[in-house]
Amino acid sequence: MPMLNWIGKEKVVNHHLEVPFRTLEKQYTFTAEGQDDGGNMIIHGDNLDALKALLPMYEGKVKCIYIDPPYNTGNEGWVYNDNVNDPQIRKWLGQVVGKEGEDLSRHDKWLCMMYPRLRLLQKLMAEDGVIFISIDDSEYANLKQICDEIFGSNCFISNISWQRTYSTRNDSKGIVNEVEHILCYSKQPNWNPKKLPRTAEMDSKYKNPDNDFMPWTSSDAFAAEGASHQGMVYAIQHPFTGELIYPYSNGHWRYQQNTMLEIMNGWTAYELRDIHDDVERAKVCGVQIADVRPNIQAIMLSKPLEVSKREAEKVLKRGQWPRFYFTNDGKGGIRRKTYIDSVEGKPPTNLWVYKDVGHTDEASKEIRAIFNGRAIFDTPKPVRLIEFILKIASDPETIVLDSFAGSGTTAHAVLNMNKVDGGHRKFILVEMGDYANGITAERVSRVINGYGEGKNAVNGTGGGFSYYELGEPLMIDGLLNPTVSEDKIRSYVYYTETRETIPSRKEDEKYLLGVHNDFAYYFCYERDRVTTLNHSFLRNIKTQAQGYLVYADVNALSAEEMEKYRITFKKIPRDIANL
Repeated sequence: MPMLNWIGKEKVVNHHLEVPFRTLEKQYTFTAEGQDDGGNMIIHGDNLDALKALLPMYEGKVKCIYIDPPYNTGNEGWVYNDNVNDPQIRKWLGQVVGKEGEDLSRHDKWLCMMYPRLRLLQKLMAEDGVIFISIDDSEYANLKQICDEIFGSNCFISNISWQRTYSTRNDSKGIVNEVEHILCYSKQPNWNPKKLPRTAEMDSKYKNPDNDFMPWTSSDAFAAEGASHQGMVYAIQHPFTGELIYPYSNGHWRYQQNTMLEIMNGWTAYELRDIHDDVERAKVCGVQIADVRPNIQAIMLSKPLEVSKREAEKVLKRGQWPRFYFTNDGKGGIRRKTYIDSVEGKPPTNLWVYKDVGHTDEASKEIRAIFNGRAIFDTPKPVRLIEFILKIASDPETIVLDSFAGSGTTAHAVLNMNKVDGGHRKFILVEMGDYANGITAERVSRVINGYGEGKNAVNGTGGGFSYYELGEPLMIDGLLNPTVSEDKIRSYVYYTETRETIPSRKEDEKYLLGVHNDFAYYFCYERDRVTTLNHSFLRNIKTQAQGYLVYADVNALSAEEMEKYRITFKKIPRDIANL
């Protein structure tokens, strides 16, 4: 697979491993009256650090990700700068890429910024997870190549075209950009979206001319690949004309022969009979007569044609015809009924038109309505666009992540969906900008409680969230940071060992982290003194397990004793792993 190279790539390909783990510090919780935060999070800070901080809780658990990163257009007048000259990004590039970062083109800078963030997003995705990334033509080609590299080209789902505007300007020059891209990748190959609700137009194709128990549409009586399904290639005698009906070339009947016999008996009496038609069956299957499967009987009328025809005509006039019916008042060929309840909803396509998912003007009006007429963002995304994504890529319990949260549209969409279907979707937003509290969280607060006045009032969705700031790094110069709480250190260590969330602490075993796969994990740590794995420590172990892993400052046991008691020792802080 061709891989994209750019200046600075070698510095960022594995940079996500070098990002220091930082804690998340809750600042406040906002909820509708009588409700809790529902596990919803809004995090202020660099999303690279925030995504790393989320790993112990959410690695492999996020089913739906939507991000709207900077498009790198070079336009700099917005609250959310749409290029990589953002001061915080420039600072990050200087630290990671070094002096050569000064010589990078804006495309190099953008790729350096995006690559490690996408690597962390991929780690957070659930096995059945999917990511949607909004982008325009400026970086589409570059984004596609690095996503193929990070997620795998076999996990590419679609390049979706979103019709972002409902009208074009008369003074536009050249070819007008009416659509933006939404790139979609899954964690594993062969991801399938959920079907959309059926439309009235789709249902209008289903009729009920025979007064059956529900509407149906006419479908093909045959399926392809008759050569590999020779047991389903045979003749059925027409009850009105007596002619023999065979599947089309290399086709076969849709159902097994016993099922077809039962269906045809709904017209008149039929029986299985050997009519020695191997030559005709070989033609249908497209094989030599020597290769056709022998002893396949036909479904034949068991009464004289005149009697069978009269009985079939009664069924034709009565209605409620069998599943396979004869067209043109019994004089035509055979077709199959497909009932409306057997057909799933509408499959999503890669063209999302504004009438279905909203447009940029709609999004701007939504923001103004929430913020009392103020234009907070120039190009927010419409809520209906994110709701559409949630309809095809989430269920009522899905964790939804947006690490370029902007004005908080994703949270708005999640809250709307939960209100409609009673779901418990959880949102996690990350926003680097200083407006994370004043705009992002403020919007979500107003959506929860309701906004607007009079006839323009919008009822609240309910729900809640907690607001976080990035805390201190866990490690400083290879040592544990004394300002980080012991509980957060313990949680981190347990997660690096088990990839599980730490269980509740046991009062009778101070140093026990938890038991996973019959292995007990201990973190023998004190801020103000050296801890030692020794016989005294062993006497205080109460948990029975197949093996023990013990973190401490010093190990005083012999190799023979370690083997005897099935203990693995790890030294604090040297052996604390880096995520």
